[in-house]
Amino acid sequence: MAKPSSRQELVDYALRRLGAPVLEINVADEQLDDILDDTIQYFQERHYDGVIRTYLKYAFTEEDINRGNDFDPFTNPQLSSASQTYAGDVGVTTNTYIENSNYIQIPDHIIGIEKVMVPPEATGSASLGVPGLGILGPGAAVPYAGGMGGVMGGMGMFGGGGLTDYYMAKQWFETYNFMFNPSAPIRFNKRMDRLYLDINWQRLSAGDVIVIECYRALDPEHFCQVYNDSWVKKYLVAAIKKQWGQNLIKFRGVKLPGGIEMNGREIYDDGVKELDEIKQDMSSAYELPPLDFIG
Repeated sequence: MAKPSSRQELVDYALRRLGAPVLEINVADEQLDDILDDTIQYFQERHYDGVIRTYLKYAFTEEDINRGNDFDPFTNPQLSSASQTYAGDVGVTTNTYIENSNYIQIPDHIIGIEKVMVPPEATGSASLGVPGLGILGPGAAVPYAGGMGGVMGGMGMFGGGGLTDYYMAKQWFETYNFMFNPSAPIRFNKRMDRLYLDINWQRLSAGDVIVIECYRALDPEHFCQVYNDSWVKKYLVAAIKKQWGQNLIKFRGVKLPGGIEMNGREIYDDGVKELDEIKQDMSSAYELPPLDFIG
């Protein structure tokens, strides 16, 4: 069918595009499964329709807290260390490298993490006192203490002032958060499924909650419209064509009954050319642009 909604329907669609059942497509079922899996993986990792931005809520366990606080591999065997011995100017020098374990496990379907919202005390100080700053006047020194009373008590639209005062207060809020409640430094690699949090774990306890802003890969078994995506269909057809030609390359020059000569090299080259064009189309039209680094 022209609108595939399952793995088998998508494979059948691609084979028909290549000439089946009029032509015999010399690709094994196992190869078709591998090619389809590679196509879906490429779609999820590069296409903007292959992922969705989502938010995950996670509550720390006692095991997480213990692992995040303990950086000594000699007392905690879960931590890894490496030693290297080499000849120096005087005698032999041995260096020992310790890798920390301040991570939590992330589901396999998460392919990218944007940021992590943690309790303020994990990166800054939720109880830092900054009494009476300029226009802020009297009130609690912590912006989030006492609701909108806090530093906003007696100022702006909450205390008879104007919009300008309120705007300046909001600017102060941003400056305060930037200086005393910075974003959590994180490290994440998809091939590890570990989110490293370089925060103050000693201020956290079991049950504390974080929110992870991340990108989740769409599972085509749950969202079957992935199988009908125009880019997925084009890429799969070209990839099968390449595999078909690769299977027939060794028969180049072999004469079949009736004088027919198989030319696997031409089929292979056509498949490679089409794949290159499709990948370029991905980079220019379907891929999320990389963020600029400012430093």
